Amino acid sequence: MSVTDHQQTVRTGGSVRAKREPGGGALPGWWRASVARSRVELRAFFRNKQSLIFTLLFPVLMLVVFGSIFDGKVEGTDTDLKQLFIAGIIAAGVMSTAFSGLAINVAIERDTGTVRRLAMTPMPKSAYFTGKLVRVVVTTLLETALLLILAVALFALPLPSSPERWLTLAWVLTLGTVACTLLAFAYSAAIPNSRSAAAIVTPVFMVMQFISGVFFPFGQLPQWMQTTAAFFPLKWMAQGFRSVFLPDSFAAVEPAGNWELGAIALVLGLWSVAGLALTAWTFRWRGPRVR
Repeated sequence: MSVTDHQQTVRTGGSVRAKREPGGGALPGWWRASVARSRVELRAFFRNKQSLIFTLLFPVLMLVVFGSIFDGKVEGTDTDLKQLFIAGIIAAGVMSTAFSGLAINVAIERDTGTVRRLAMTPMPKSAYFTGKLVRVVVTTLLETALLLILAVALFALPLPSSPERWLTLAWVLTLGTVACTLLAFAYSAAIPNSRSAAAIVTPVFMVMQFISGVFFPFGQLPQWMQTTAAFFPLKWMAQGFRSVFLPDSFAAVEPAGNWELGAIALVLGLWSVAGLALTAWTFRWRGPRVR
């Protein structure tokens, strides 16, 4: 997001500078403030070409390139390697929008003084987080839909074959998005300034993809990688999406020999709670003073 976008956000009321109605009306509450912030967040995101390219188009580019390269079957199964990769890249798309894009965006807003300025307005602070969450939900749904359309059109990815699989897709997508969003708020505290944001966020994003079964069959990775990945959400999101898009027979080659849907829900739920606690502990309304 550019500096101009942020400055315009505050000038045009995106900061929800609450005013009393004629006659002494009350300040706008959480709902009105959240709606206003959500509109500004979405408008600023779609106007910024860098955000669109890095957040939305990067997973799409990986899908097209690697989906065209991968060929053959996963060892010991009748499942195409590209089908396995596509399920993983959808999980990586969630992390791209909900974690990488958001963490960098918050760092930029701190540098431009937007975070500090919003904290000084009558806007409920929770509206700031709500606006970000709405932005992430909308962009994640758009990203997922775009990846699914391309995967079906270019690589014949089978869509979920039952209502149960569609339901699994919904709750894995929801829990994964919430967990990554809250972790992005917390991780933004480790970013000193916007210039170093990409350098601090992108390596984490890339490493998580390599150890979480996005590019390679998870069961074929070294044991230490599997153990490390099991502590983080991306591995569980990728596994959840494999249960949606791959045949049930593929579960036999998973490390546990089954999809572990209960464990997926538990881990993603715990990370959501942990992300909320870490955000409350680490998030600071800091930044340069802006007049």
